[in-house]
Amino acid sequence: MKVTFILGSDSDSEYAKKISDVLDEFSVPSEIIVASAHKVPEKVVEEVKRLNEDPQPRVVITVVGMSNGLGGVVAGSCVHPVVNCPPLETLEEYMVDLHSSLRMPSDVPVMTVLNPKNAALAAVKILAQSNAELREKVEKHIAKVKAKYS
Repeated sequence: MKVTFILGSDSDSEYAKKISDVLDEFSVPSEIIVASAHKVPEKVVEEVKRLNEDPQPRVVITVVGMSNGLGGVVAGSCVHPVVNCPPLETLEEYMVDLHSSLRMPSDVPVMTVLNPKNAALAAVKILAQSNAELREKVEKHIAKVKAKYS
């Protein structure tokens, strides 16, 4: 079981760490690959092939701003669930760049989650479907959140 981050550039590393910190709380291992769909599409294709050959449960989280071709390219060929978590920080980035993460062609199933903590939790919940220990951690997390409102 693993979460693989595919970043559009090294500059996305700090944002990906916000996600991996939450994964660490659930003891979910992760790895980072830097591969731009626009600048090195052949590397993206090679990495997706490698991921597809690994039979372990996995979620791929793409982290890329501006024009997000990466999420779609990965989702179009990857057998694992793909989550976009674009590092949008300004209102302008939301207004302009978000659409490239949301609008995908048919048969390119990529989910977009804007909050890095929620992206991590989505990945954890997906992986928990086939891992009883992780599912128990998710249940405890939900109970902890609900207890704050009791």
